[in-house]
Amino acid sequence: MKDFFNKLLNGMSIAIVVALIPNALLGELLKLIIPSVPSLQHLYDATSIVMSMLPLLIGVLVGMQFKLTQIQTASVGIATVIGSGAILKTAEGMFTLNGIGVTLNCGLTAAIAVLFVKIVGEKLREYSILLIPMLSVVIPGMIGFMILPYVKTSAGLIGDGVAYLTGLQPVLMGALLAVIFGVVIISPISTVGIATVIMLSGIGSGAANLGIVAVGMGLFIASIKANSLGTALAHVLGSPKIQMRNFFMKPTIAIPMLITAAILGGLAGVFNVQGTPYSAGFGLSGLVGPLNYINLAEGGWNTTNIAIMLSMFLILPIILNLIFIYLFKKKLKLVKDEDYKLDFD
Repeated sequence: MKDFFNKLLNGMSIAIVVALIPNALLGELLKLIIPSVPSLQHLYDATSIVMSMLPLLIGVLVGMQFKLTQIQTASVGIATVIGSGAILKTAEGMFTLNGIGVTLNCGLTAAIAVLFVKIVGEKLREYSILLIPMLSVVIPGMIGFMILPYVKTSAGLIGDGVAYLTGLQPVLMGALLAVIFGVVIISPISTVGIATVIMLSGIGSGAANLGIVAVGMGLFIASIKANSLGTALAHVLGSPKIQMRNFFMKPTIAIPMLITAAILGGLAGVFNVQGTPYSAGFGLSGLVGPLNYINLAEGGWNTTNIAIMLSMFLILPIILNLIFIYLFKKKLKLVKDEDYKLDFD
């Protein structure tokens, strides 16, 4: 069971990086350039389409983790898309993309599909190409589709809890929200989904974003000895979700980052670091968080705001994470470099 869960999370982690990195690296930059170079809108649209391919990539890459045949792997992919919620049918009978879908349900559907094709794969043999794709749609695909509303409701309960916290004292609220979003960003649950559903804005959004910054920056620092520089940078430029597998296997690896998140979240209340429902779910990815802070801050791009932005989104996350990672690695010996190792081969 542990091996199954391990492979499932690893496949999901790789898929998340592949699907989200293009938009994370180019999205905000293209938004700035498009008014002057309208033809680049097509490139921006392409990165958005790639994000919507996440469910398919999750299914395929999870299938690859289990060494399935090509037919079985493709069948897991299509079943995952059906259960993802990433495609909606309009009133006119047309189909439209709906963001990246519900990541948690993608993982559940992919798990069901893998179990299904493993059970029936050997029995069907020469009829595999005819029956496995169809049966994967009918059984695991439709199971994923049927449980989707319940998974959405479960995720909504987290949103209700987050919404309650926004009524607390700003410093306490900021610290709690930062920690919650720090945990969620290394889970299969979507931070963007939670933030947009409850329309998280203001200091709550800024604190949530800083929680993700803290975790992303901390995982970059903690994992740099165990991984290549490019893989380590993916925690910051892409998504900390690539550590999902390691986090679920050993949750203590995130404690230094979550302490940093709590401090930064509290400081968001002190320095009035704000954001929007969209920016709350991102860290430094695409510079969405810091750019939204500057746009919302009184005075815009003045010296004080720039100093706060650099301190909160870059300098303090680095310094605090270095301190707590050193403490947990060298002094307390609760984590080690190998705990952050990622295998993307």
